Order: sequence, then C-alpha cells, then structure tokens
Amino acid sequence: MAAQDTFKALLLRQDDDKKTQATLETLTVADLPDEDVRVAVEYSSLNYKDGMAVTGTGKIVLQWPMVPGIDLAGTVLESRSDAYKAGDKVVLTGWSVGEKYWGGYSQQQKLKADWLVPLPAGLNTQQAMAVGTAGLTAMLCVMALEEGGVTPESGPVVVTGAAGGVGSVAVSILAKLGYQVAAVTGRESTHDYLRALGASEILSREEMAAKPRPLEKQRWAGAVDTVGGEMLARVLAEADYSAVVAACGLAGDFRLPTSVMPFILRNVRLQGVDSVMCPLARRTEAWNRLAQDLPMAQLEQVMQVVSLEQVPEQAAKIMQGQVQGRVVVDLNG
Repeated sequence: MAAQDTFKALLLRQDDDKKTQATLETLTVADLPDEDVRVAVEYSSLNYKDGMAVTGTGKIVLQWPMVPGIDLAGTVLESRSDAYKAGDKVVLTGWSVGEKYWGGYSQQQKLKADWLVPLPAGLNTQQAMAVGTAGLTAMLCVMALEEGGVTPESGPVVVTGAAGGVGSVAVSILAKLGYQVAAVTGRESTHDYLRALGASEILSREEMAAKPRPLEKQRWAGAVDTVGGEMLARVLAEADYSAVVAACGLAGDFRLPTSVMPFILRNVRLQGVDSVMCPLARRTEAWNRLAQDLPMAQLEQVMQVVSLEQVPEQAAKIMQGQVQGRVVVDLNG
C-alpha cells in the first residue's frame, strides 16, 4: 500500500470555554507521534468511550489536541521494530490510545509495536473492527467464565447491557458455545435483535435494576455484567452456588451496593475483566478465540459502517442510547 503524503484525521481540541470541538483536518506524517510502527488505518470503530471523547462527556481525553478512536486495524507501512514489517496486517485496542495517545480516527497513525496484535487468520480488518474493544472484552469475559468452571451444563448465563457492543458479542459467543443466555435490555425494540444473536430469554432493565435483598433465589451459573451498580448487585444476589460473574463495565454506576453474603455463603466469584492493559499473550489468545468462536456472519448483519465524517453524529447517538450492535468506521469511505 502506497503511503500518502497527506491524509485525513479527526482532531479534538478544547476551546476557551473547555468545550470539545471535533474537526476533520488534513495532516502529514510529520504531524504524527514519534512511535515505532506507521500504519495505514483501514477501519476503526465507535465505542461508548469514543462517544464520550468526541462529545466531550466526562474526562476521557487526557492530552490535547487528540485524535480519538480506541480501536484500529490496518496495514503496516514502515516499522523500526523487528516485530513487524511493511505489509503486515495488525489490530490495536486499548493501551489508552484515543485518550492519552493518538488513536484510530486517522488514515495513518504511528504506534508502539507493543500495542499491536497480528490480525488473526480468518479475519479481515473490517471484521476485526466489528469485533474491536467490545468484542475483545466480551471474549475475555467468556474466558473468565470458562476458567471459573462455568460450562453450558452449569445452567443459564445472564448478560446485562445486552444490546450494547460488549453485550451483543457476549450473547453471540455464549450462544454459539452452547450456553443458555438470558439478555437484559431496557429497549423493547432490541428483543428481536437479541433473539437473533442467540438469547433464549429477555429480561427487562427495570426488573434487574430493582434493589435486591442480600441473597435472592439462585438463577445464574454465570454472568457478564457491563452495567455495575444495583444491577450487578442483583446479579450477585441471584448467582448460583460457585457461580462466576465477569464484570467489565460501569455504564449504570461505578458503585456496588452489595454485601459479602453471595461470596461467603454461595462461593460466588466476582472476576474483574480489563481489556485496556491486558497483557499481549492473553490478548492474542482472546483474538484467536474470537476468530474461532464468534459467528462473524451474524455479527456483520448487525454492524453498520460509517465514514470518518459521520463520527461526530454517531458519537452523539451512542451517548443517547440510540446505537445497538457495532459501528465500524471506514477511514477511506
């Protein structure tokens, strides 16, 4: 792939009132950070964290100006690292890229070699971004359940925030692996979507967010929680003996109003799952599992592709809860 002298990028800047302004700009290679590997970015994705960065919600961006985009996939143009050479296909998620370091909403980017993962066999760069941080996180959660001894024979697994990026992929993977999946959503319009992904039961957000007693009737052999707060407290209170709950999000609340009773009376394990600083070996294992265990054709049916110019509009929509599934950003579209 020939390297362009100039290329497009979405830059975030703060105005005098500390408000975030997102503008499409033309950059040169000299504008990029001094990192080891220069990549022609083919696709990125839009996650909730990207939505927060682009709209200026919360304190996501730590350096200004910032090229947002916490995910990217593309082709190496040049490399000072022995780990990669020109022509290699690579994926990047996490490592505070798009927050502290320039990220994926640029047609070219320079990155640390240690941040990159070789594109797994069986995936192209668009598919990798349909997976993205959300899919990687979902796979790490499934691996946590498996390592805790939860099998399809153990009983139902519940996924909270099931219509979101992480939840959608978790439902899809778990269903393919043979688990009985209960999906929690606050939108009736997503019920058919979640059933198509493999959910066998749909639960309302209101039911699952109701304040629980310290222990409730046992319902779940395992759980993938993206919400936190009262909903995670209820999941724990309803967990089976020796259940594993993989917690990876705080879309509802970062606090956890619960007691120690599920842990000491029912032997429940609460396993935190982080994809941002996940070690390379674990990250590579998860990507290889995704290429094997994620029904990609199914995921592509619930994926929408947008251009770089459309990112600010889509960022506003994801912050308003109007996005389901995965949004892929085509850097050349």
